[in-house]
Amino acid sequence: MHLTSSPVDWYAARAAGIVAYILLTSVVCVGIGLAGRVRLPGWPRFAVEDVHRFGGLLVGAFLTLHIATVAIDSFLPFSLTQLIVPLAAGYRPIWVALGIVAAELLIALAITNHYRRRIPYRWWRTTHYLNFVVWTAATLHGLGSGTDRGAWWMQALYAISVASVLMLLARRVGRPRLVPLGAVVGLLPVLLAAGPLALASHPWNAASFRDRLTGQILQQGGGETGQIVSMSGSAGGAQPVLVRADLLLASGGQQQTAFRMEYLPSGQLCSGTVTATRSTGFDATCRMSDGSQRDVSADWSLTGGSKLSGTVVSRPAAEHDD
Repeated sequence: MHLTSSPVDWYAARAAGIVAYILLTSVVCVGIGLAGRVRLPGWPRFAVEDVHRFGGLLVGAFLTLHIATVAIDSFLPFSLTQLIVPLAAGYRPIWVALGIVAAELLIALAITNHYRRRIPYRWWRTTHYLNFVVWTAATLHGLGSGTDRGAWWMQALYAISVASVLMLLARRVGRPRLVPLGAVVGLLPVLLAAGPLALASHPWNAASFRDRLTGQILQQGGGETGQIVSMSGSAGGAQPVLVRADLLLASGGQQQTAFRMEYLPSGQLCSGTVTATRSTGFDATCRMSDGSQRDVSADWSLTGGSKLSGTVVSRPAAEHDD
């Protein structure tokens, strides 16, 4: 449990996921080129194969970093079960499940590559085609659960990636006439991100909003000096936000608090402290990067164990009644 408002882990998770996807797309493209006997001037085949293998190792490294930073993220923490079992996560379960499937298939492919000389070549080659399943699942995972999918640069990245893979694949199967179609289909992620999966229609860092809150009490406990209580939740209505509150309570009252709210999809943070607590709620004040302040109130009821459901309200600090 972290009594901190540092966003490093959250940004690291997003950056690692994006880098892993770029590397995965590159590895898939190089793999298609190798299968099609594409030759690069000045590059012997063994050098391209080494690049392909090294790229796969880099994908694994950044994927591991992505999963590790998601696991320790203080905004929306995932349990070990939620990180391993598809559809177990409460946060965008289908899209997160696609990412889990992609990661687990990638591990299976890494194992088959390691034992490549001990298994029949035809069987290894057949399993190697699972790279396309991994890449497709990773693409859908990013489109569905990535908080940056509404950004133009992320949409451009998806469009270039999809178009590159499909155009190379069209050449690989001997259908050069389908190459332009691959470029056109590359626009599909942009249409999805701007249409059914759009985040742009939501208010951008709205100062005032009221929304449904879901989450959980993360930790309760402590020693002789007091009790630690942490709450994490999300609101996904008109203004999507991630909320985290940490309190170190002593018998005489609050000793230390931290509050953090991240606006989606912008990633802007509002950091501050908890000003009042209730048995099932709290009031907090936080400051944006531009200096403006927000007053946030959260109230909930426990729905089973540590899970909670309620409301979160935000308004500018200037709206206080004297």
